[in-house]
Parts: sequence; structure tokens; C-alpha cells
Amino acid sequence: MTTTTPTTPAQAWAALRDGNARFVSGEMQHPSQSIDRRAEVSSEQHPFAVIFGCSDSRVAAEIIFDRGLGDLFVVRTAGHVLDTTVIGSIEYGVEVLGAPLVVVLGHDSCGAVAAATAALTDGQLPNGFVRAVVDRVIPSIVSLVGPDRPLSAVDAATLGHEHVKHTVDMLQSYSVTLAEAIAAGRCAVIGLEYDLADGRAHLTAAVGDVGEEPHAR
Repeated sequence: MTTTTPTTPAQAWAALRDGNARFVSGEMQHPSQSIDRRAEVSSEQHPFAVIFGCSDSRVAAEIIFDRGLGDLFVVRTAGHVLDTTVIGSIEYGVEVLGAPLVVVLGHDSCGAVAAATAALTDGQLPNGFVRAVVDRVIPSIVSLVGPDRPLSAVDAATLGHEHVKHTVDMLQSYSVTLAEAIAAGRCAVIGLEYDLADGRAHLTAAVGDVGEEPHAR
């Protein structure tokens, strides 16, 4: 199967959206997975999107977006938590490899968000370096808590949405490289929320023009 590599943020999002629709309907085309494609990308890569997602085994980017070799530059951490090496990896995908789109890919029933919620509500903290993951999720959801709104009153979907949105905002505020690329129209950063049961990836946050407005879940 021959495909055209998207060159704009809107084209990149359209390609991901169409691929996800094929995945949901069970009509995958498995592009960029042939022997010829393997040879084509052996010497260089030109991915059209950087996917920064959760490490959850059920959210494999190339599968849920029906893509293949050389299409996506994927960075994953538990709970899609940021640190300097993650931001550097994302900047590499945009500045060096030329990807016009950065995707923050969250999902429902996220264990990292649940662990952060438990830490805030009853002081339950995980052992070892897993705690570092929880510590980086807490700032995303603590802003939802107020004198008249305890964390127990906030549903899990809202917490997950806030974490995705906060990560999108952090990327453009922490990275001068991304902020400049967005301002120049060369790149956009979007937040997607993936539904584990039905397989759909919903656009719920966007910085830059991707030809579609984000929708609340």
C-alpha cells in the first residue's frame, strides 16, 4: 500500500483519525508494514507525528492508529509523565525529524492517575521509583480540588482529562522549541483520550491548528 506522508498538523491529525476509525471498525489496512517499506526506512526516518503516550500495554500507537514502520515517533512513560529526557525526545522528533504533530495520548482507567488520586485522598504512596511517577501526576489533578470540591467528588474521567490537558499545556510552556514551532504553524500539540473498550481516540485538547476543534468527553 502506497501512502503520502502528511506535512502539516491538520494532515497529520487527519491521517491518525482515519487510521483510528479503521481500527475501531476492524478494517485495518496495515500501511507501511511491507518488506519494501522496511527497506525504505532502513537508512532514514521521516515520521509525521510524535506520539507521547502512556506505557499501558493496551495502548500501542501503531496499532490503534493503523500505521507502520517509520510513521510515528513514539515516546512512552507510565502515566505519560514528563521529564527533561522526554521533552528532549519530543523536540528531536519535531526539530530533527520534522514531525508536524505532537500527540499526548492518554486513556481511561489509567493506573497512574488512580495512584495519584489515592495518594491525595488517603496518603497511599507506592514503593520505589513508582512514586516518582505518582509525584508527577499529582500536579495535574490537584488543581481540581477546592474548599467546596473534595477529590472524592471528581470522577475518574475528569481526572484523566485534566492530566492530558495539563501535559499538553506543560509541553508548550516548558519547551521553547515546541512553542516556536507552534507559533510558526509548523507544528501543533494535541491531547487525545483513548477509550480502552471501544478503541476510539477522542480529540480533547489542541494547541495550534489541526483543522478541528477539541471536544469535551
